[in-house]
Amino acid sequence: MSSQTPQSSPRFSVLSCQQTRRLDAILRESVPIHGRGNFPTLSCQPRHLVQVVRHRLEQNGILVHKVKLNGSAASHVLHEDSGLGYKDLDLIFMVDLKGPDAFQVVKHAVLDCLLDFLPAGVNKEKITPMTLKEAYVQKLVKVCTESDRWSLISLSNNNGKNIELKFVDTLRRQFEFSVDSFQILLDSMLAVNQSSETASSQSFRPTVTGESMYGDFEEAMDHLRNRVIATRNPEEIRGGGLLKYCNLLVRGFKPKSEVDMKTMQRYMCSRYFIDFPDIREQLRKLKCYLQDHFVGMEDKRYDYLMTLHNVVNESTVCLMGHERRQTLTLIASLAVQVLSEQNPVPAIPNFTCYYQPATFMRDGNYSSYYLTPVQPVVSCSHSYQTWLPCCN
Repeated sequence: MSSQTPQSSPRFSVLSCQQTRRLDAILRESVPIHGRGNFPTLSCQPRHLVQVVRHRLEQNGILVHKVKLNGSAASHVLHEDSGLGYKDLDLIFMVDLKGPDAFQVVKHAVLDCLLDFLPAGVNKEKITPMTLKEAYVQKLVKVCTESDRWSLISLSNNNGKNIELKFVDTLRRQFEFSVDSFQILLDSMLAVNQSSETASSQSFRPTVTGESMYGDFEEAMDHLRNRVIATRNPEEIRGGGLLKYCNLLVRGFKPKSEVDMKTMQRYMCSRYFIDFPDIREQLRKLKCYLQDHFVGMEDKRYDYLMTLHNVVNESTVCLMGHERRQTLTLIASLAVQVLSEQNPVPAIPNFTCYYQPATFMRDGNYSSYYLTPVQPVVSCSHSYQTWLPCCN
């Protein structure tokens, strides 16, 4: 954690009254956590959930130093018309995870909190943490290395608006691009015992501080307002930031420097191939990304895949290996599938379609492609059913 204060570093800035009101509205919005099977939908305000989780963690000996709003929701608070939109609510709890059982304590504390949000009349006595995990958790991730100690618990929402609780002891890289580098400190908001009348009054304005992990807050804000793509050291990002970069391009963002970005694209692609060398893992990652980031924007999925195809093709032109060809073929195959879903064959009597498969479809790694009724992109709800391995 940085020892710099808002007064001594350009990476901090105090939120305006309008930004603070937008933040308060997000924290007070009722967000459903959808249960699987017969489990009921939980309804909670992010503000209330944070308070309950924080209290339960401290009851179990996990000190919470700070709580922050991160990601696209933080960008939305700072600039409403950013072009990024926001779905997930990314909440960061800065905690100590040094003890041997700290990760398990955090997981069980969060799952135990979900009991508080079950509707009245539900018999809670026989509901175990494992049952709650299977019913309400979208993802469970644990990272434990020399440089990174953090975990993520993502709570399910059928509309893609997951509440993501990240518990961070140390994390080297906390952003991909300058426009998603913002974090908003929530402690001053949470410390005030507000009534609805107080929150809506013109005089209400706790001092709330924002921070840009990119470095210079005002420079990052300028990128957000003008839809500029800028980053540094993309080789430090898992996956190189490649998927997010193409998403920004599709949303109308432009590189700060075309020349510099061409170089960075090569770094992005190199890191992408390092982190996801297996074609099956790439397929899973791409399908999950399409599902998670294009809710309500399904018509943009084809444009996204073609943009990704072009970037990979341009940036790896000197790499003619089997992995590159497989990746380009995979992206093209997905694009064809998405295009057919966006333009389904009309239901005409006696309609006959003669389809000649492309040569890559004969590859055993790919299933044959048929014209079928529209199917949703495969669910990623069980992508992380257990904790990832802890590296000692």
